[in-house]
Amino acid sequence: MAVKIKLKRLGKIRSPHYRIVVANSRTRRDGRAIEEIGLYHPVQNPSRIEVDAERVAYWLGVGAQPTEPVLAILKKTGDWQKFKGEPAPAPLLQPAEKATRPSFDALGGDDEGKGEAITQKKKAEKKDEAAAESSSSESTGA
Repeated sequence: MAVKIKLKRLGKIRSPHYRIVVANSRTRRDGRAIEEIGLYHPVQNPSRIEVDAERVAYWLGVGAQPTEPVLAILKKTGDWQKFKGEPAPAPLLQPAEKATRPSFDALGGDDEGKGEAITQKKKAEKKDEAAAESSSSESTGA
């Protein structure tokens, strides 16, 4: 009997989460499993990966073959490198704390207003132009 370490899909249509399971290679994807050895939640930011390293080492030792997605997960957690005797990978990135924007007071903001807007309103400009034209026509016409 060929044994595989594969993902068992759970969850709703657009919010999947998986369990890492050991199962017969001939069982369907979400079928009966021999043992559940981990979790994988790709929708969370960062994705949640929990693997029972002892059980993974045991099943790899007795000949269970991981599928490609599970192999990628095991490489991220370092369990595959431990099994193969290779150096461990860099640690997984933890979610960076969201930088808060500095407050207005922290930036040294003043409570005093600086006055009105620099640009004038369009209506005021048209009135000024009309007044300038009429004054220029009066001065040239007299």
